[in-house]
Amino acid sequence: MNLSWRKVLRIVSPFALGYFLSYLYRTVNAVIAPDLVRDLGLNPATLGLLTGAYFLAFAAAQLPLGLLLDRFGPRRVEASLLLIAAAGAMVFARAESVAGVMVGRAMIGLGVSACLMAAFKAFTLWFPPQRLPLINSVQMVSGGLGALAASSPVQIALEITDWRGVFTLLAGLTLFAALAIFWVVPEQHEVGQRERFAVQLEGLKTIMASRAFWRITPWAVAAQSAYLSLPGLWAGPWLRDVAGYPRMAVAKVLMGVSLAMMAGYFSFGVLADYLTRRGIPLIAVAAAGMLAFMGVQLLLIVPCAGLSSFLWMLFGFFGTACILPYAVLSQSFAKPLSGRANTALNVLVFSAAFIAQWGVGVVVGCWPLTASGGYQPAGYQTGFSLLLVLQVLAALWFLRIGKKSD
Repeated sequence: MNLSWRKVLRIVSPFALGYFLSYLYRTVNAVIAPDLVRDLGLNPATLGLLTGAYFLAFAAAQLPLGLLLDRFGPRRVEASLLLIAAAGAMVFARAESVAGVMVGRAMIGLGVSACLMAAFKAFTLWFPPQRLPLINSVQMVSGGLGALAASSPVQIALEITDWRGVFTLLAGLTLFAALAIFWVVPEQHEVGQRERFAVQLEGLKTIMASRAFWRITPWAVAAQSAYLSLPGLWAGPWLRDVAGYPRMAVAKVLMGVSLAMMAGYFSFGVLADYLTRRGIPLIAVAAAGMLAFMGVQLLLIVPCAGLSSFLWMLFGFFGTACILPYAVLSQSFAKPLSGRANTALNVLVFSAAFIAQWGVGVVVGCWPLTASGGYQPAGYQTGFSLLLVLQVLAALWFLRIGKKSD
């Protein structure tokens, strides 16, 4: 199966657009948070709950998603779900109550839940295995571009329209992405017999009973809950209230974080490939990267005057190491089980991200507002510290289980 640019454009581009929008939706609230608070009268806990509804719906979809992709194919599944995301964006844009925007946000999370897994599934059907790392990296970069678009470009758009106008535009783009995937991507059927549902469940039980799964999963979940929840919402208010940045400066820092993420995905991918080919286990590379990520979080918690923007960029760069445990699990199980192992991890990761995004809001809300109407630095410090403590405990668990395995 030859790799032609025509095939890449026809298959990869529509799925890349979907993942671009998925990441944009995931992180846009970090920029529009002040407008949501002002227009809807949100407190920190409600702001976190509202934004985290995306993660909760996303997590709930992961296990049935694998079955749907196997039965109906990535083209039909993602196109159908993106229609739900487009409808959710319109609900979000038109809602006048907290309940309304929360329903819209949850519909968006459900609608974009297949944007990465469906793409990976389609790529395995259409491209030879040796070209998948390159194709998959294009997909990941498209997510970084989505996070990039959710920073300064959104802030510039807010000077022309309001957050409702932004989401109306996103609804139109999401509808276009759904139609592009359905009409542009060709159909391709798998070769071979699909597993029965009962057999699939038995495989999931095998994964959940595995020491290999539970050695790395708690640390991956704790680390990704911070990596997904903080840039997706609390980095923006933190830069305003702790670092004292104006709104456009906040957006520019978030753009820098997105660029650092793109560089991190590429760098850790190359580094992991280089080191593993020289005999260093991938799980050791993942652990080293997540330890560095914890160090960056510690620096964000303690006072570091003048380093705020640089530290958040380091956060974006080293946080990409949290993606390596997915590859670790893929290597730890037989090929027929690897997809379910990653989906099981995804359920826990996005559920934890919902709890973290909401939980930080609850903690921040325990302090009174500042004279300028912002949130107290002590609230952020406490909330971020709790996330870091969970990562420390999970890292100690990782070491303890590792010693038992030796």
